Amino acid sequence: MSAPLRNYGRKAWRGTWKKTCTLPGLRRDVRAASSEHTHTTTPAKEIPESADVVVIGGGSLGCNTLYHLAKLGVTNTVLLETHALTAGTTWHTAGLLWQLRPSDAELHLINTTRDLLLRLEDETGINPGWVNNGGLFIASSKERVQEYERLMTLGRVHGVESYVLGPTDTKKLYPLMNVDDVEATLYCPGDGTMDPAGLCGALTRAAVRAGAKVIEGCPVKNIVTQENSIDGGRRVTEVQTEGGVIKTNAVVNATGCWANDIAEMVGVRVPLTPMKHAYVVTERIEGIEGMPNVRDHDSSVYLRLQGDALSVGGYEANPIFLDRLDRDFAFGLYELDWDVFGAHISGAVNRVPVLEHTGIKSTVCGPESFTPDHKPVMGEDPQVQGFYHCCGFNSSGMMLGGGCGDQMAKWIVQGRPEIDMFGYDVRRFYAPLIKNRTWVDSRNMRKSPLHKELEGVGCVYQERHGWERPGWFTSTTPSPLLTYDWYGSYPSTSSPHQHYTYRDLLQGEYSFNFPPHHQELQRECLGCREGAAIFDMSYFGKFYLTGPDAQKAADWLFTADMSRPAGTTMYTCMLNDQGGTEADLTVSVCEGGEGTACDPHFKGRGFYLAVGGAAASHNLAHVRSEVRRRGWQVSITDHTEDMAMISVQGPNSRSLLQRLTECDLSNETFPFSTHKVITLAGHTLRALRLSFVGELGWELHIPSNSALAVYRAVKSAGRDLGVLDSGYRAIDSLSCEKGYRHWHADLRPDDNPLEAGLAFTCKLKSDTDFLGRAALEHSKTRGLIKRLATFTLDDPTMPLWGLEGLKRDGQFVGYLRRAEYAFALGRAIGYGYVRRPDSDSGGSGVVDREFLASGTWEIEIQGRPYPATLHLKHPFDPKNLRVKGIYEQQAQAKMYSSSQ
Repeated sequence: MSAPLRNYGRKAWRGTWKKTCTLPGLRRDVRAASSEHTHTTTPAKEIPESADVVVIGGGSLGCNTLYHLAKLGVTNTVLLETHALTAGTTWHTAGLLWQLRPSDAELHLINTTRDLLLRLEDETGINPGWVNNGGLFIASSKERVQEYERLMTLGRVHGVESYVLGPTDTKKLYPLMNVDDVEATLYCPGDGTMDPAGLCGALTRAAVRAGAKVIEGCPVKNIVTQENSIDGGRRVTEVQTEGGVIKTNAVVNATGCWANDIAEMVGVRVPLTPMKHAYVVTERIEGIEGMPNVRDHDSSVYLRLQGDALSVGGYEANPIFLDRLDRDFAFGLYELDWDVFGAHISGAVNRVPVLEHTGIKSTVCGPESFTPDHKPVMGEDPQVQGFYHCCGFNSSGMMLGGGCGDQMAKWIVQGRPEIDMFGYDVRRFYAPLIKNRTWVDSRNMRKSPLHKELEGVGCVYQERHGWERPGWFTSTTPSPLLTYDWYGSYPSTSSPHQHYTYRDLLQGEYSFNFPPHHQELQRECLGCREGAAIFDMSYFGKFYLTGPDAQKAADWLFTADMSRPAGTTMYTCMLNDQGGTEADLTVSVCEGGEGTACDPHFKGRGFYLAVGGAAASHNLAHVRSEVRRRGWQVSITDHTEDMAMISVQGPNSRSLLQRLTECDLSNETFPFSTHKVITLAGHTLRALRLSFVGELGWELHIPSNSALAVYRAVKSAGRDLGVLDSGYRAIDSLSCEKGYRHWHADLRPDDNPLEAGLAFTCKLKSDTDFLGRAALEHSKTRGLIKRLATFTLDDPTMPLWGLEGLKRDGQFVGYLRRAEYAFALGRAIGYGYVRRPDSDSGGSGVVDREFLASGTWEIEIQGRPYPATLHLKHPFDPKNLRVKGIYEQQAQAKMYSSSQ
């Protein structure tokens, strides 16, 4: 008999463990399960001379990608596996599937996997091992209950059945559970588990039957690339193996923990770190059969039903990092470190007390790869055309595999995924930081020239794309970021920081009520509306598009009319072939200047692009991809690092800035949506008359070495005008209040500008073609099947956070993508796409203004409906007078109109 679970994690019992617990048969069983389906593979000597796609890695993601490529009709494909299918991390996975996640994209991905599991056996004759026993999330605090109520609401919108249960009903469902410390649970009947070997066998059988090839025992020696003639990038041309060379233009790196071994063959890296990840399998537990799987987030532990036993695991607080994995470590395991794993034992025993006296049958400690933001890395690498990442799944590769394999196949075949995948896209990272291992667990990597100055006056920073950007400003003490302390998890690091102001401020954020700094955000927002505010927006991407074909490129890339004269600035979108929005940005038409960062020298017309910092790499990669595809002779110069950007906004912004420059800032001389190179406070900069908050204001694009002096001059000159520092939390609130879009929130690659209310950005009345135009015209002719709508809560005391459900006449028709508290309106405001509830049952599906204007609207918050008002016009300054500098009393009286 093995020792009971209560004895592990204590050094005195290590000897007993070694004597009583081994792992006989598990490795052999997995190998046998994999080899059952070897009839679907191809001998190495039959390596094809060419393939449309080469998938490297025979785990969950590789097999899923191959299968879904076949479903799209792409069958001249080959999967190469160094060892055998499921080798690496897939074979020892727990195989859990939880249907509910806090995003519509992940709900789609997971339920694509679930739908696949339900049909695979009928399709292939191989059982993927799907066990539908349901799942329970445990809430031990009020905030966790609120989180689960939000997930339940989002699930309802998307047709996922779930219930929030009290302790009594939870005990009835799971009699062996301790519910004394449970506030509530979230029960999802559709959750379950799957078998890695069965799933991979079924997927590859289907793909091979369609014409694909699966080659085991075939290591990749090298991937050959060739330089593009345009922009100096490279593209994949062939894969070299021990059995021969495969000519190809597309390679998918689905090698998990070994992803960097493959990525380095083309000169790039993946931001992932291999770690040891473990679970244990118990002996038989009386009465456990048929119980749901359990996830206790507060204890970081899961309990997976395994017949009449449980697998017990979780995310380690102090994981053991692996510098590099041997490529032959295919079906190997590590000895479990009980000092690391011990925390899971107490959590598991607390949740299911019978475990304290239950023996352990086996342990599983294998490698798993984790990324900085705990999201996978997918998509075409921006530096190497035809090299696709599909790795870094953070132990969720089985659950996400079906959906991500489906989107990966569409990414390759159609040029982009079907749904919004930016959260997984490799372009969400700043490439130069990926090679910096310190960045993975650190901050303070990219700072604006104002960083130290703003820190001293109470700035609380947020991290975006490696940058430290201002979040909000405290009225108390400075809150600098300290060196990461690993929460004291490692002896080699310092003890946890004591009296850490920054961490204390973040703790206040962990609430679904108004945060402790709500009044400070109000001060920043109303200060901007009533006086003047300074925003450090230096983290924005700043690019110049110049060269002989710059006008051709601008006409094709941007939806707005780019034939306007130099000095014009336009808000515009960039689309994909399907008409989805890849970016929204401002583009300024320029002429060559003096050769400085803000006024570069070039011939002919040029275009200055200012893009949101979090999407800067994505935007730049999109431009370069189209340049390569079209073969244009252009130059794309990145000035993000050597230019700062200070935005001065509010009714007093003109008076303030006019004190520092001889340039006439009047409406007549410097109207809205124009730009000029000016001298301000003795420094040359490019001033753009723009606003992202809905006020009179200018963006000052400044060479970095002048930024601090300009900031100090603006701050000093505006003291009597009420100027204050303000951060991105205020920008989020102010822009939401005004109705301005945020890319990747209420405007994504699966939304088109017509649906988002941005038809004014599209030159559809012109004869100029642009990327995505045909798709937009089709959408316009067909009618819009979804529309972005504006809502305010009737109750001014209730906050909104996004993901709340939208109900029309009691039926779900959508959910909020983004929400904020609008301080000038005095209530919460949000934006969500509305669809007709009958669109899936033969209805017209078209959402018009009449549909929006009629009906009774409610917003479901944490499972409960609240009355709401839909606005066909933005309720704040609907006539857009303030951005034009019109602040007369009559205009102000209409500023807060809430009319339909």
